[in-house]
Amino acid sequence: MSRLNTVNIRPGVNVLSVLPHLNYKAWYALAEFVDNSIQSSISRRKDLEATSGGSYVLRVDITFDADDSRIVVFDNAAGIASSDYQRAFRPAEIPPDATGLSEFGMGMKSAACWFAPKWSVRSSALGERDERTVFFDIDRIVHDSIEELNVVTSVASEDKHYTEIRLEDIRRFPKGRTIGKIKEHLASIYRIFLRSGALELFVDGERLRYDEPKVLVTPSYKDPDGPQITWKRDIDIDLGPGKSATGFVAIREKADTRLAGLALFRRNRLVLGSADETYRPADIFKRPNSYESQRIFGEIHLKGFSVSHTKDGVQWGEHEDEFLRKLYKILNAEDLPIIKQTQKYRALEDARNARKVARSAAPAVAKQFDHRALVTSQQTFPSAQSSSPEPSPDANLPDVGEQLDAVAEGERDDFQFEFLFRGTPWIVKLELSYADKESDWLSIQSRPAITDPDPREVLIRVAMLHPFMAQFPNLDSEGFAAVLNIAATMALSEVIATELASHHPKAIRQYTNEILKNLVTRTVPDE
Repeated sequence: MSRLNTVNIRPGVNVLSVLPHLNYKAWYALAEFVDNSIQSSISRRKDLEATSGGSYVLRVDITFDADDSRIVVFDNAAGIASSDYQRAFRPAEIPPDATGLSEFGMGMKSAACWFAPKWSVRSSALGERDERTVFFDIDRIVHDSIEELNVVTSVASEDKHYTEIRLEDIRRFPKGRTIGKIKEHLASIYRIFLRSGALELFVDGERLRYDEPKVLVTPSYKDPDGPQITWKRDIDIDLGPGKSATGFVAIREKADTRLAGLALFRRNRLVLGSADETYRPADIFKRPNSYESQRIFGEIHLKGFSVSHTKDGVQWGEHEDEFLRKLYKILNAEDLPIIKQTQKYRALEDARNARKVARSAAPAVAKQFDHRALVTSQQTFPSAQSSSPEPSPDANLPDVGEQLDAVAEGERDDFQFEFLFRGTPWIVKLELSYADKESDWLSIQSRPAITDPDPREVLIRVAMLHPFMAQFPNLDSEGFAAVLNIAATMALSEVIATELASHHPKAIRQYTNEILKNLVTRTVPDE
């Protein structure tokens, strides 16, 4: 085998200066390198397994070195053979076999140039005794119209096989949360290969794993006491000669407004819908925060479709509408109505979690109105409490958290608090109802009459299973406190406006503003 001294990179040298301006995201750019590694391992699978005694597993390591502004991608695939060098480094040189993950002849070049003005490739091919390195300095190549690059060669063992790509002086160095997003997206993009064990993918030494969402198992909304059903449906859609969409669509056990949605694959590699950027066409998922957009998920494998050259989009042509129309029909089939079940079902676990958090928010709501507020909790309200006096600041108040936690069952949680507003004592009893999804979100169940003695007493109900509340399955205690504060304020404003015989609609808004300002808003003491 003759020694390789140079590699020709023409035609298209000027193209290299355009590549930094591609509309990449960091995870899709890094995926170009992983694609090459996977394709190399697939193409030479038998040889790699023979060399490793049948135990070969592809491993790709991505390392971020912020101090030196460097990214290194290293794999143990088959390396770049000498016969492939001229093609591998020439822009837009399509490989002989374009049916795999390396199909445009641009992935490594475009991704490397997008990341860095200087980069190098060091590789030792399986079965060859040479390690070769090629260095790219894009500014110099373009400025001097360089069409050939030197290949630095050294001796390597015949059984060594690897490729290392070093990106220097990174233009867009990933930092902080971006590193986390890269890990999440890469795990999502390569979930099929990770799931099968064919790929081990590491980022900064952390092995990536795809977190499989659990599928909802519960009776049909039509028959709540009926048999348990696994809400997952296989998909097989014919989209014309040579074109199809197969896979599954299911309902998540736990709602997730960030991660629900479809993932579209081609050749087992995700091309649209990774991590929190899932594919959510309005035909299926309706509006953001709908039940569908919180729970429906799936994996669809497309056949016969092209993808964008950055491999982050599907070239549908006129077929997307047909695909969505047929998918919608399947998901509404009476034997397993995925969409209807999603619309009409709310997981008990979600309700329990929301209930627990809402209970913990009760003391915060009371303290917002008055630091001396008495908060109690019971299944029903004893009538004797209707005229209970305002507690003194030194009263031994019950442990609010313990009382609220004690209401573990039943269809509602109740608590009350007392305060002064415009010199008049008030008792507010707030009922968090879990009985009816169809009731109004906020209602006044009982209001004081103008002849009632002080303190004024009002019973307010908030429907916790209302669709408005269902939009926020992951609301924390502070968030619930804010919602309950607004609910109590709106109801009180209506009652007070009525009590004061105001006939002007704006009075409710005026009293709302006054209550929010004087009772609900926390004041920060001067230091």
